[in-house]
Amino acid sequence: MEYTDLYINGAWRPTDERIDVLNPATEQVLASVASAGIKDADDALDAAEAAMAEWAARTPRQRSEVLRKAWELMTARLDEFAHLITLENGKAGVDAKGEATYAAEFFRWFAEEAVRAEGLITHAPVSGARIVVQHKPAGLAVLVTPWNYPAAMGTRKIAPALAAGCGVIIKPASETPLTMLALMPLLKEAGVPDGLVNVLPSKQTGAIVDHMLHDPRVRVVSFTGSTGVGRKLLKGAADQVLKPAMELGGNAPVIVFDDADMDTAIEGTMLAKMRNLGEACTAANRIYVHENIAAEFTKRLSERMSELKVGDGTDPSVDVGPLVNGDTRDKVAEFVSDAVAKGAKIECGGTAHDGTGYFYPPTVLSNVPETAACVHDEIFGPVAAVQTFSDQEDVIKRANDTEYGLVAYVFSEDFKRALQVCERLEYGMVGLNRGLVSDPAAPFGGVKQSGLGREGGHEGMLEFMETQYISANW
Repeated sequence: MEYTDLYINGAWRPTDERIDVLNPATEQVLASVASAGIKDADDALDAAEAAMAEWAARTPRQRSEVLRKAWELMTARLDEFAHLITLENGKAGVDAKGEATYAAEFFRWFAEEAVRAEGLITHAPVSGARIVVQHKPAGLAVLVTPWNYPAAMGTRKIAPALAAGCGVIIKPASETPLTMLALMPLLKEAGVPDGLVNVLPSKQTGAIVDHMLHDPRVRVVSFTGSTGVGRKLLKGAADQVLKPAMELGGNAPVIVFDDADMDTAIEGTMLAKMRNLGEACTAANRIYVHENIAAEFTKRLSERMSELKVGDGTDPSVDVGPLVNGDTRDKVAEFVSDAVAKGAKIECGGTAHDGTGYFYPPTVLSNVPETAACVHDEIFGPVAAVQTFSDQEDVIKRANDTEYGLVAYVFSEDFKRALQVCERLEYGMVGLNRGLVSDPAAPFGGVKQSGLGREGGHEGMLEFMETQYISANW
């Protein structure tokens, strides 16, 4: 691997302490990556502060052109990034290519949004003073990204931060730092100034991030990951009253009514469940199917899941790669064992791979009881847990009966009823007759314990800006 050191102030910095990055398909070491310490974090903050002053002073169009160039460069190298994503994350090639395309699109979207930080001039209705409202860069941003989308979770934060005029320090997941490091030469080629974007892989994640959150120059923290870690970061952010953007855990319900188009419901559920091998906070976790169609739905879903080929994601014929590590695989296996012990039936899959690689087969469980652990916790793997319902009020109540509120999915051909149900679901996003909701042009985010703020859309850039109001007479 070519890029394995820290990236600070536009230069590569080696360290004595290293992090071994494994290929989850072979369990072999891909690369040894530098591990940052507190001094490295301070140097990155210094670099970002210095670079941001000049970057924020540029016109929105100048920032826009750099982001547009980044999109062009990344789009030209999608195959390279997809291959690297597969190597360190494990996902199948077609899935990795999809992520790389999605990741690049954030640069194009926020290139367009950079010139649309619109303000307001109006009259105060009583005093008659002019009300002038504008949006300004919030300040330095600390970005903490997860392992499940090594490219997209980084670009979804970097692009709006740069569009807003901010400098950033990225702390990628230790399991998958290579993709983010490989992105840095591309950003430099696109015209991003040295120091504006810094990447700090580290074994000392908690200490490094907490240290940066308590530096007075940092004004924004953006995190994607578990709700538990998000709570800790929010506590740290409170000390400096930072702007938090938190995209946390999920427990996504899928509701399939008996008037749903069966083909649409099956394909949508497959996409919601198996995108990224189920290792996504948006993944279908609880699948509620009306009792009138449950038998047919379960049979067809099992057939589709059984057709998927499991193997090394670098093989073009493979549909499903390995999970990211052994702990994740073992946790998925425990969810299945727990559900079966409580009365669930295995329709397909359900047996862990015992050879090399962190593989687990696509699995469908039927008759899953409410007491099963997989109903209440994120499965984060290729297991579809099917339950039945007969009453609309009951299924809405069951779907909302969770501390999470990221995304839900509804399948019905009765559009009036479907929209009424969508509005009553306590989720930040709902896919209606669709198994995919993520889009750079849309505000991605949840409610309740699934997070704060939004990524993507126009709202994504505003997370990195502060609103200033000037009262004036002229």
